[in-house]
Amino acid sequence: MASPTGRAGGKGGGRRSPSLAQLRAFTAVAEHLHFRDAAAAIGMSQPALSGAVSALEETLGVTLLERTTRKVLLSPAGERLAVRAKAVLAEVGALMEEAEAVRAPFTGALRLGVIPTVAPYLLPTVLRLVHDRYPDLDLQVHEEQTASLLEGLTAGRLDLLLLAVPLGVPGVLELPLFDEDFVLVTPLGHGLGGREGIPREALRELRLLLLDEGHCLRDQALDICREAGRADAPVTTTAAGLSTLVQLVAVGLGVTLLPRTAVKVETTRSDQLLTGYFADPAPTRRIALAMRSGAARSTEYQELAEALRGALRPLPVRVLDAKA
Repeated sequence: MASPTGRAGGKGGGRRSPSLAQLRAFTAVAEHLHFRDAAAAIGMSQPALSGAVSALEETLGVTLLERTTRKVLLSPAGERLAVRAKAVLAEVGALMEEAEAVRAPFTGALRLGVIPTVAPYLLPTVLRLVHDRYPDLDLQVHEEQTASLLEGLTAGRLDLLLLAVPLGVPGVLELPLFDEDFVLVTPLGHGLGGREGIPREALRELRLLLLDEGHCLRDQALDICREAGRADAPVTTTAAGLSTLVQLVAVGLGVTLLPRTAVKVETTRSDQLLTGYFADPAPTRRIALAMRSGAARSTEYQELAEALRGALRPLPVRVLDAKA
């Protein structure tokens, strides 16, 4: 029941509510544990940030930070309330996204995360589609490895991902786009170079060059090797990107697996390479868009996925329908 003064009764009655600015200041300090870095991260002066955190402590009636001359630590209460504050800000962000989407679909910023083994080969198609069909959409591209992209999506730093699936992550919805085969890239003179119908079992004896740890394409290649009956780890040399990997093949250090969308870009850089094709069913990977379940702009993302399926048909892939 409301009190005669109009304030709610019960536990916490009469206490002021924290402002969004106070919550942003506190979550920034909780993340950086440094006032100067936190202030720079959210574009606030250091005195204003310190004042906002102090005001939040007064509003809540608890000490959130333990301040020393050298560092800042979260108090036990700060540890608990930082999680709540972050969740509140995420919900406010979702509310603003929902309002923006209702006002005008396909406008404003869309932060798209893309894995490195997709970005160089699909982004031209994605960017052309967005430019032609959604000219008011501010597409912001972030190229990162899968683990970093998923962290960014779940934390709200990214809106949509373009990457290999399945992910198997709770709260993340996958919108499948296409399947593509892997091919075998070899140096000139290799016995399997240029062949078709290569059995997977051939991978048991090959010196296979792979990407560094953290790339999902590396894990997919190792899975293919295991399916072919190879028990050992075939890796002696690795590379940070597919371009380097292919150049290592060109000088005769081994062979590698490339997704079909990468072949035209990567193998035309050297005349010392041959491409071999596996017998059906060839090893494949699936590429999809991924979004948070219940995302405010989910209808837009699904429409974008359908538009992308149409735009990707000229590529050497098998485009999937929305129910795949």
